[in-house]
Order: sequence, then structure tokens, then C-alpha cells
Amino acid sequence: MGRGRAKAKQTKVARQLKYYTPDTDLTALERELHGPSSGASSPSPARDTSTRPVDDEYDEYGKWVSGER
Repeated sequence: MGRGRAKAKQTKVARQLKYYTPDTDLTALERELHGPSSGASSPSPARDTSTRPVDDEYDEYGKWVSGER
């Protein structure tokens, strides 16, 4: 058996994915874009709690490149 059936199946699936339009909940999208309301509490985003400066990793790279260790 050749590749004809497999290719036809891939084409069918690709076409379905290309033209698939799920129902969009615009009110949920609006809530998400506007952020949390004043009455609702949401978890805060993860923050970097490291104590060293952000540039420290680049300083280490600079030392490695220049031959310092």
C-alpha cells in the first residue's frame, strides 16, 4: 500500500485544524484582559527571590571568557 491514504488523512487533519473556529467566550476574555476585580483575590505571579544581582551570571561569563577564575 502506498502513501496515498496516509497523505489524504494528513491533508484532512491539516484542513480541519486550519479552518477550525472554536466558540470564543468574549466575556471571559474581557475579564482576563482587564485583570482581577477589586473583590476577587488572585495569586500573585511568581517572583525571583534570589539575593544576587541579575548581572551576576554575566559577570561569571565575563570572567570565564577573560580567563579569570
